[in-house]
Amino acid sequence: MTTTSLMTPDDVLRDNPVAAFPAVGPAFGTPLPPDPYEACLRFLLEAHGRPLSAAALHALVPQPRGAWRQADFIDAIESLGFATRSAEVAGVPVPPIGQPALLIDSADEPNVLIGPAGSLEADRWEVYLSSTGKTVELTGAEVLARSGGNVLHVVPPERVPAGAAACARGRHGHWFWGPNLLARPLLARAVIASVVTSVFALASSVFTMIVYDRVIPNNAIDTLWAMLFGVTIVFASDFAIRTVRGYFLDVAGSRADVAIADAIFDQVLDLDMRTQRGSTGALASVLREYESIRDFATSATMSTLIDIPFALVFILVLYWIGGPMAWVPVIAIPLIVAAGLLLQPRLKQQSQVSQDDSQTKQAVLVETLAGLETIKALGAGAVMRMRWQTVVTHQARLGMQSRLLGLLAGNWANLVMMVSQVAVVTVGVYLAAKGQVGSGAIVAASILCGRAVQPLAQLSQLLIRLNQSMASYRSLARVMAMPREHGPDHLTMAHDKLGGSIELREVSFTYPGSDDPVLDKVSLRIAAGERVAIIGRVGSGKSTLVKMLLGLHRPDEGQLLVGGVDVRQIDPADLRRNVGSVLQDVWLMTGTVRQNIALGGLRPSDDEVRHAAVLAGADEFIARHPKGYQMRIGEQGEGLSGGQRQAVAVARGLIGGAPILVLDEPTSAMDPAAERALLDRLRAPLKGKTVVLVTHKPSMLDLVDTVIVLDGGRIVAHGPKDRVMRSQSTTPVHKEAA
Repeated sequence: MTTTSLMTPDDVLRDNPVAAFPAVGPAFGTPLPPDPYEACLRFLLEAHGRPLSAAALHALVPQPRGAWRQADFIDAIESLGFATRSAEVAGVPVPPIGQPALLIDSADEPNVLIGPAGSLEADRWEVYLSSTGKTVELTGAEVLARSGGNVLHVVPPERVPAGAAACARGRHGHWFWGPNLLARPLLARAVIASVVTSVFALASSVFTMIVYDRVIPNNAIDTLWAMLFGVTIVFASDFAIRTVRGYFLDVAGSRADVAIADAIFDQVLDLDMRTQRGSTGALASVLREYESIRDFATSATMSTLIDIPFALVFILVLYWIGGPMAWVPVIAIPLIVAAGLLLQPRLKQQSQVSQDDSQTKQAVLVETLAGLETIKALGAGAVMRMRWQTVVTHQARLGMQSRLLGLLAGNWANLVMMVSQVAVVTVGVYLAAKGQVGSGAIVAASILCGRAVQPLAQLSQLLIRLNQSMASYRSLARVMAMPREHGPDHLTMAHDKLGGSIELREVSFTYPGSDDPVLDKVSLRIAAGERVAIIGRVGSGKSTLVKMLLGLHRPDEGQLLVGGVDVRQIDPADLRRNVGSVLQDVWLMTGTVRQNIALGGLRPSDDEVRHAAVLAGADEFIARHPKGYQMRIGEQGEGLSGGQRQAVAVARGLIGGAPILVLDEPTSAMDPAAERALLDRLRAPLKGKTVVLVTHKPSMLDLVDTVIVLDGGRIVAHGPKDRVMRSQSTTPVHKEAA
């Protein structure tokens, strides 16, 4: 009796993945179903001379989880430097020449109004229809029927001088000043509120003076209650206006905070890899310094800065009430300011050194956390601890000096404030003896003197924080001035699909700070569909060549062509869309397995994710987990073994279905059985694709037909696998590669 076992689709897929899915991923270059808003966005960018392919748009603009909405469109196009303005019009809007407008109908389906097709009297309009992807001519009535009068005007970014173009710009112009200047209306309201509250602040002084000089001598109780009613209204209004002023400043700061943080992170993501030198922890510390700028620009700080000019108002009122008593704050204020200014050079120097120490401390901390297992295994904890103690001790000593200087400035300001109030009373006594002022005027003058001096007393502390913020700003400005992959003058045509050929013509490359070239006049040609292995000594330039194929580095000399096109003419996102990659250092983000695999494609379906995982062998351990593809992994793939991480990375490289696949030691952490199974699964699906394999394992050479040997940045052998391996069998290069 024979038993027939029922095989599930998972079993069929694992046993015969090639038969179940004859190709890796979808047919490359097959356009995804266009989202209406995304189609309009790409059309508008092309109309303004900034075309972006689907891959470039996907790399530069955050993608919504589902269908695009109007808010997603606005956020996307503003992140690229454009401005938007919505309006409702009764007739057909006439957009400025060269500035098409977005029409939004009641069903939230957008189209683009390009402009009149001829004269306005002809009532014919050019409209881009997102549903068909074509431009047609419509009558005014047809345009209104499609939009309902809802229009979103799109304004291109202003052109900047050539000298300013090198500075990173956000969605509101300059990365830092642009968002802050955008809040000018709110800041203007805050200034007006400060003027009103400064006037209200006079109420207590005037009330006190009248009570002492008029109410008490005449026992005018009715007048007292009338004044109490009036001053209560003033105090309540002052409370409300101060609250509103704080709200205005907080809203302005929050809006600027979001825009500046977005610009900084966008700069980091788009940095040219050649500029990323030094410690990652130090760079993270610099980016974190933005928080000190944000803390300085809080509502309390801004309120103090706004109140400082109104010290003059209190002095003028003091002069009106007490005459010569006004000279006391006039003398006190320069004494306070002078002390703060004298300490500024030393505080400025200490702020810069303290920031350098903070970056070093962050670098040590990040290095320790990243290599904690290795540090424990080597017993190197004492070395890292010594480095940590050295920088912490120096920073603590410097911080103590800074705090002492700040304490000195603050105590001096408090001393001057107390002396000035005593001096006002003393001068008032002499004036009262001459009958020039009353006791109420003396009390009122004492209150006004305190209000005039107090904002300036806080100025010394503000100057200390200003030094720290300026040091942080300068560090951030240096990062924001680093070259980007998408520079302001780097405009390329969209290349959604490239051929599979690769050609290097006399390519040389040297890392910044090094004198020896990693690649020295390398020339080679890899035909489309050819499978090539690159072997050689450690440091011979293999991984550098791989990174160059991914657009992470550009040749210093010579030409690199992919699909017959110079890579300098290709948007880096388009290049990486056409070159699937599995790098030697596997990077996995915190999230689900599905999210990590899906990073390699443009909105891949669940079937495509699963197919890539089966080909890579990742499905074997994913299927055993209760949550399957929704299993969460930690930072850098924590929770997975080295081989499992590489399997996820291979699946991520396969899912895009790119015509070129670059593999840099893709099985270094896999056991021989897993490696052999991977080769068996990949052999058929990779037919017709260009494969560039970097490996030190002879077993991996079964995947290729051609071998290239690099040594010292030069090609020393290139040809069919069998011939090259025989010729190199006795050379050190081959022995190390094997």
